[in-house]
Amino acid sequence: MAKQLNLTSGQVVATALHTEVQRSYLEYAMSVIVGRALPDVRDGLKPVHRRILYAMHELGLTPDRPYRKCARVVGDVLGKYHPHGDQAVYDALVRMVQDFSSRYPLLAGHGNFGSVDDDPPAAMRYTETRLAPIGNEALLTEIGEATVDFIGNFDNSQQEPTVLPAQLPFLLLNGSSGIAVGMATNIPPHNLGEVVDGLIALIDQPDLPDDELFALIPGPDFPTGGEIIGVAGIREAYTTGRGSIPVRGVTQFEEIQGGRGRHRRTAIVITELPYQVNKAGLIEKIAELVNQNRIEGIVDIRDESDREGMRVVIELRREANPQRVLHRLYKLTPLQSNFGAILLALAESQPRQMSLRELLQQFLSFREQTLTRQYNHELQKTESKIHVLEGTLRALQNLDAVIDILRNAPDGGTAKVLLQEQFEFSDRQADAILAMPLRRLTGMERQNLQTDYDELTARRQELQQLLTNRKEFLKALKKDLRALKRKHGDARRTKIQTAERSEEAEAAAELAEDAKIEQPVVLEFTNRGYVRRLTPKMFERQLERQEAQPLQTFIETDDFVTQTEPATTLQELLVLTRSGKAFTIKVDDIPQTQKQSKGTPLVTLLPQAGQGDRETIVSQFVLPPQDEPLDLIILTAQGRIKRLPLSEFANLTGRGLTVLKLKDDDELLLTTLARPDDHLLLATSSGRMLRFKIDDEQLPVLSRTAQGQTALRLGKQERLVGCIAQAPDDYCVLFTAQGFAKQMPGTVLRLAQRGELGMQAIQFVNKTDALVGIIPAFSGAELTVMTNTDRIAKVAIDDIPEEGKDGGGDRLLKPGKGEKITGLTIALLDEAEADEEELDSSEE
Repeated sequence: MAKQLNLTSGQVVATALHTEVQRSYLEYAMSVIVGRALPDVRDGLKPVHRRILYAMHELGLTPDRPYRKCARVVGDVLGKYHPHGDQAVYDALVRMVQDFSSRYPLLAGHGNFGSVDDDPPAAMRYTETRLAPIGNEALLTEIGEATVDFIGNFDNSQQEPTVLPAQLPFLLLNGSSGIAVGMATNIPPHNLGEVVDGLIALIDQPDLPDDELFALIPGPDFPTGGEIIGVAGIREAYTTGRGSIPVRGVTQFEEIQGGRGRHRRTAIVITELPYQVNKAGLIEKIAELVNQNRIEGIVDIRDESDREGMRVVIELRREANPQRVLHRLYKLTPLQSNFGAILLALAESQPRQMSLRELLQQFLSFREQTLTRQYNHELQKTESKIHVLEGTLRALQNLDAVIDILRNAPDGGTAKVLLQEQFEFSDRQADAILAMPLRRLTGMERQNLQTDYDELTARRQELQQLLTNRKEFLKALKKDLRALKRKHGDARRTKIQTAERSEEAEAAAELAEDAKIEQPVVLEFTNRGYVRRLTPKMFERQLERQEAQPLQTFIETDDFVTQTEPATTLQELLVLTRSGKAFTIKVDDIPQTQKQSKGTPLVTLLPQAGQGDRETIVSQFVLPPQDEPLDLIILTAQGRIKRLPLSEFANLTGRGLTVLKLKDDDELLLTTLARPDDHLLLATSSGRMLRFKIDDEQLPVLSRTAQGQTALRLGKQERLVGCIAQAPDDYCVLFTAQGFAKQMPGTVLRLAQRGELGMQAIQFVNKTDALVGIIPAFSGAELTVMTNTDRIAKVAIDDIPEEGKDGGGDRLLKPGKGEKITGLTIALLDEAEADEEELDSSEE
């Protein structure tokens, strides 16, 4: 505890701020790690769980006693041992009752303790509890100062155990999860019978090979069942202490009656869920994906669960492929999820990440210490009783002399002295003789004393053998373990698919997904963030239906296509967000557009990590083949630039990829793809442009966590409006907010160095005008220009005049009063049509 300062006398202790902060933070961190968040490797309990169990033991809430109100238990725990909130204590108590949270619940409950649907438990004043048989027998029957150490509670008014004398490794049986400061633990539950078999094998053969140990303990056994896919994640977790274990729910296909007068339909029936998956949340997620057209073929979802078990029915359309729908459910919902195992616990009050073997050995070492203390304590008590019985039996053998001494002694003290002098009794033996009732003199009582003496003598010999003969000691330990296994063991609930079986299942699912068939598609992206996936024929028919819009004329529109990308179902779409993250979406995961649908919001197709407040989509494009040498150029609003190889973005996980480290007030603004020998053109709102080569000298490839380098310096009222990569001789189009435009070759700009000011590339006719964007000049293509009043206009690139850097361009569009052009895009319809013809031919 910190020393109290006498502030009134002016006492001041000078200390460095960083030293005080470091010391205080470390003390806080260790307090959380040791006193709250992490379990002890010996009994597998956190302090709150240990205090709840010990308080219930003191209250006498054994399995053969009536239930007591949870509020009474929580009150005792708070008042005696746990100086924290009552809700924290009750939440911990509830989890020890829930059979879907604990593989072997340590408490028995009476009342509403929640459900797998994440329904909250009833208040503590309504629910009742008592110790479960396994919790009482395997944790508390041997409790006492003779077996474990006790310490004072928070105010030293009570004594509490530092650890419970666990007879089973509950850290593995029930698992544990907790977040401390700078570390976390997530230990999966296991099967009692398998763990006991592993312990016995380690007792018999301490250097047991890992393969044999893992054969006895093949993997976690979750209370909710499920199915583990493959053994690679299990083996990694068991050997290193950390690994990812994929778990699936258990499903089956059934033929059900669709309703009166309707044909029978196939349904997917879910009977078991992965551990800690919320059933109601899963159903809601499936419904949401169906509404977004990300999972097709589902017509109804029903929860038919009852007291007999779980049953979630997913009814399919008659034409739907059940295996394909199931594969989509595994892929997009928590029906298949990864359990991130972290085998971290407190060993000798220090957090340690351990392997399965180390966890078992730590428990065996603790159990050996506990039994040794228990046997020593029992031996002392046995020898004490034998010592008293020896004196009593010797007195009965000399009964007449003893009675004569007692009859003639003036008082008890004199009688005690005379007995000790004549028969050499000890103080305890003499006191026992003086306190002996007359009924002990009967023949039956004398025989009982002799029987007790013989039994205690045999027990003493047995205890001495256990303490001196390690073979007998371990034999007794194994006997106790087997007895607990017979009494509390049960069958495994979680199935484990071998690698061969899981590969076969994945192959079947992939075949059902038609993953090996490359199908051509066309992707359309709209200004409001929607994506549409069309077949080439649908795209062609759509072009034929579209009316020709007059060029250079503003029209009002709710939404319009800003980007068209030909692709195949095997390719991936790369999406970059404002916060500097990249995510990939398989093209086949984008729902196929039906008739006149406006499409699907692209942001809803991103993983959960990509749907935050800052995750506004900046750009998206289809990833080309990996053998194509392309780089991604990214720019931030503050003018930082970075170059990354595009090959780094293939097959990203659901967490995405951070492409650059951003300052708090910065954000990703522009992106472009670059080929070798391209030049990069940057443009600002003031009409200033900078051109430099894209090479390792000007723009080296940086690590993903780097902030990037300075591209060019921006003025106070200036912002970046364009970034394109093109060949040195190619033309680009410049467009202003007031409708002026021109084409200009890149060579009219001086080849500069990154970070320079650049040069003025357009002379504004009006001083209030500003550059809004630059775009490559593709002959025959059309630009779509948008304004701040949701109007658009189309401009043919061939109609834009060619001028040098000193020209101001021609006014091709005239916005209305208060209206200004805010951006431009190019759909490249001609190229898309050409690609579409190629796709049609490949389809044939």
